[in-house]
Amino acid sequence: MKRSFAILFAFIISQFQAQQGPYYQQSAKYRMDIDVNAEKFTYEGKQTLEYKNNSPDELNVVYFHLYWNAFKPNSMMDQRVAGQGKNGDSRLQKDGISRLASIPKDQEGAQNIHWIKQNGKTLKYEIQETVMKVYLAESIKPNSSTTFTLEWDAVIPQQIRRSGRNNREGVDMTMTQWYPKIAEYDYDGWATFDYIGREFHAPFSDFEVNIKINKDYVIGAGGILENPGAVKGYQEKSLLTVDKNNKVTWKWTAKNILDFAWAADKDYIVKSFDVPQGPKVFLVYQNNDKTKVWEEAQPYVTKYFQLMNAHFGKYVYPTYAFIQGGDGGMEYGMCTMILGEAKSMEDLMGLMAHEGAHSWYQQMLATNEPMRPWMDEGFTSYAEGYVMNQLFPPSKELPNPFANSINAYRNFIKKGIEEPAVWLGDHHDNGTSYTYASYVKGELYLVQLGYIMGEQNLAETLKQYYDQWALKHPSDRDFLHIAQKVSGMDLKWFHHYWINTTKTIDYGIKDVKYDAKSTTITLVNNGQVPMPVDFSIITSDKKVITYQIPMNMTHTWKEKDAYGEFKTMPYWPWTQKEYSITVPYTKSQLSVVGIDFSERMADVNMEDNFVEVK
Repeated sequence: MKRSFAILFAFIISQFQAQQGPYYQQSAKYRMDIDVNAEKFTYEGKQTLEYKNNSPDELNVVYFHLYWNAFKPNSMMDQRVAGQGKNGDSRLQKDGISRLASIPKDQEGAQNIHWIKQNGKTLKYEIQETVMKVYLAESIKPNSSTTFTLEWDAVIPQQIRRSGRNNREGVDMTMTQWYPKIAEYDYDGWATFDYIGREFHAPFSDFEVNIKINKDYVIGAGGILENPGAVKGYQEKSLLTVDKNNKVTWKWTAKNILDFAWAADKDYIVKSFDVPQGPKVFLVYQNNDKTKVWEEAQPYVTKYFQLMNAHFGKYVYPTYAFIQGGDGGMEYGMCTMILGEAKSMEDLMGLMAHEGAHSWYQQMLATNEPMRPWMDEGFTSYAEGYVMNQLFPPSKELPNPFANSINAYRNFIKKGIEEPAVWLGDHHDNGTSYTYASYVKGELYLVQLGYIMGEQNLAETLKQYYDQWALKHPSDRDFLHIAQKVSGMDLKWFHHYWINTTKTIDYGIKDVKYDAKSTTITLVNNGQVPMPVDFSIITSDKKVITYQIPMNMTHTWKEKDAYGEFKTMPYWPWTQKEYSITVPYTKSQLSVVGIDFSERMADVNMEDNFVEVK
């Protein structure tokens, strides 16, 4: 028994060690030739894909995503929307009924594969909803490459979500996730979740895309237009190169991005300007009364990129395009598709700020969003809040830029429908719960870390996260490793509580006793998530004095914070319900005593956090 256990233990250790090898990521190069039939909303496609296996594993199969297969009645997306009813994504339903169920037959999305070959050899494949499994003629050995060629045709679907024809703002074609796209392969295996309507993941790839379309169309895309003089919209004087079918060919390239997206409309106009130190920004939209705000966007967009570059790391690509796509907002490589209509500059920039920030936390720091949506949506929301607070300072002074998000979280908790942020993106049962788990709790993850370890340490953590992981595929473990290294703290407990559970923070003041020379305040933890506590007093002569009460699980305390100086007290063990602090001030010398004057801690009940001394 002992010998068998020792052998088993040695095997487990060897497997663990083998899995901890050098970091790797796959890479791909696409060349695609596309011929669009704009009248019928179809296209024909040819693709050559060079795929490099940088993993230590020998691959015998590969997988491609065929996202448009979801846009039809009785697809998995349709079933999921129907099953959720009014609890699901409101954009996918009407009166609780799935919009996909009523798509006409001739407007169903389809990506019809004619054939696929590997190094000239025809391959067997099977299509499983939105995933195509391809059996290889020859395995792809570690550190080797192979070339796939394939032909297909596609029907551009009725616009339901993100992709499609003739959307509600009248954009003819929004072409996103529109081609057979090879899946990501990493330490977790193939990223082959079915497309149910939410997020995407892919290897970094280079693209060369030639799009043949009627000469009257203008295209906006995430990439570099190689022939601006031969097409419409990008130069004052263009000499259109028109073929016998009255079509022109748009030549686009892009390097080291996750996907290539584009949109086409006859009424698009194109405006461009250069942000100092990059990028060159393109605004592609329909010029009408509803999009007038776009005309004033340049100075705001310029400052936006400057703020993002300074605080979150430099945008690495040469261009970025904001394209009127007509369906909310969705990020892609070097571009985003957003609604064109905006009531104010702040409304437009709010959308641009969020979708643009995805270039950091979905593109350059390309986490697996279907598995960890909170790392992308949440970190992006944090960046949006940080920048928008500077672009549009609030009329009413807030204790911090994220106060509104914390208040929204508090109000949501009262509904009793919260779901853990750790859940897979498409597997949340309630659409609102997904939003709060991914966007709000992901944003507040960073806000709480700033509170725990100090804002300076958080800013340094975000900087090092970018420096170490830009153009890679980090996980939450990678981010947490940096946060712990920068702060010197153990933060695993916080990560577990905030991401893996729905437990809440709730501290309060239980009692205040005044003595002849001092005052003793008893604090109580009424919640399930332990936290360090910043406790402050305001004296009768309006001085603010803050005491830091650390928690023992961090083992190291924050030394400073941008929200003020503080005096460090003995730690509060997380197992201890109450904690008393005595301050050398009498009742007549005090005005207010309270917990977290900065209001960064996501305490769900603020009513017992402050006591006014009378």
